[in-house]
Amino acid sequence: MKRLTLIRHAKSDWDDPALADHDRPLNGRGRRAAPAVGAALAERGWAPDLILSSTAVRAATTARAIAESAGVAGDRIAFHRELYLASVSTLGRSVAGVDDEAGIGHVALVGHNPGMEDFLDHLSGGSPAPRFVTCAVAEFQLDITYWGEVGAGCAELVGFFTPHDLP
Repeated sequence: MKRLTLIRHAKSDWDDPALADHDRPLNGRGRRAAPAVGAALAERGWAPDLILSSTAVRAATTARAIAESAGVAGDRIAFHRELYLASVSTLGRSVAGVDDEAGIGHVALVGHNPGMEDFLDHLSGGSPAPRFVTCAVAEFQLDITYWGEVGAGCAELVGFFTPHDLP
């Protein structure tokens, strides 16, 4: 049994129209939400062993803030360019590529919509999913032994929250 947490990046800043999409930072709300989400993950016992994150500034900043407030060491974050605006198949390959020999039982994936929401639907076998707003968190139990077995319908959604659900 494995655990997978999907996290959409926190709210980004659109103030500079000349800034490339990949380089957009978090806005004030996003900078507040990400650490709150990390603390909530820790309180729920959902702190991951490994975080896989897009290299986009807003996703990387979200991943770092969540890791810090959840008590996950910074060297347990892996940044991958291919996770930027990734498709379901790319997200699946990233999770499937986690090293089973490393003893990692819980992976968090920080990325972007629409891929993250589509991946949520894919994992749960098309069951109706909650709306995946910025910094939303979906926690899955995976009925697999090895990360390479991740695929359609292998997961049960066991928890979901957004920053709006937090005190």
